[in-house]
Amino acid sequence: MTLSASAAANRRGIVCMVGAMGCFVTNDALVKFASQSMPSAQLIFIRGAMSVLLVLAVAHALGATTRLRETTRGWVAGRALVDATATMLYLGSLFHLPIANATAINLAAPLFMTMFAAFFMAERVRGARWLAVGAGFLGVLLVIQPRAQGFNSWALVCLLGTLFHAARDLMTRRIHAGVPSILITLATAVAVTVVSGVASLLQGWRPFGVFEFGLLALASVFLTGGYYFIISSMRHGEMTLVAPFRYSGLLFALVLGYGVWGEVPNALAWFGIALLIASGLYVLVSEKRRLPVAAAAAPAD
Repeated sequence: MTLSASAAANRRGIVCMVGAMGCFVTNDALVKFASQSMPSAQLIFIRGAMSVLLVLAVAHALGATTRLRETTRGWVAGRALVDATATMLYLGSLFHLPIANATAINLAAPLFMTMFAAFFMAERVRGARWLAVGAGFLGVLLVIQPRAQGFNSWALVCLLGTLFHAARDLMTRRIHAGVPSILITLATAVAVTVVSGVASLLQGWRPFGVFEFGLLALASVFLTGGYYFIISSMRHGEMTLVAPFRYSGLLFALVLGYGVWGEVPNALAWFGIALLIASGLYVLVSEKRRLPVAAAAAPAD
């Protein structure tokens, strides 16, 4: 791959990661409203079923439904199962941990993604990227400000879910480039829906109205977008470069928190926000400076 093509792939990966985080956070906000009157497993199943129908429609429009068998094979099926497991582990721990603590643990994923890429994919992790990941995670802690007394044995379950999320992203890179991203999205949506459907039978169902159904229908659109963008982000660019931009989800959450619930960050949180933004800008600037140097060092044809 040429340097210009590599730079374009990195840019696309970063844009897709930021887009994925925006979609996931918006989905979470919609689900938060609906969860006031519905059990979590029921909610996830209904939303997932609508997501599956939406992805199927898009896949059919793209002519990908002739290759549906690929969703049950190899890395595609394995990734979907790991994603569903990660989702249930995280949600299970969320009910037993303060949300700040659970979020802090979940946002450690870029650290694991960077380590996995270095150890298992032989990606060269430059100092700027390690610094960005570390500074970004420190910014997360300053914004969320988790309490020590909120950590318990469920924190280990949440950490395991985070490891599964990082493994899912690593597995995405193993999927053959010829497999359409929309089929990987479909496999993920089906796996999460099936697992949550089984859990809903154990947890029980409650009646719900048109308003809740509408919220979940809209949430399914954003969830589908999040699935697709996170897959695309991992299939383009260098994993260690894209990973730190996962922290952008916290910035989206802060904007929604202020606009919808009137939540205003304190002084320490504002410092954390500045650190998050600075770490992202640092990665972009260092990458922009690296390309001319790499181009100059490249052998002439």
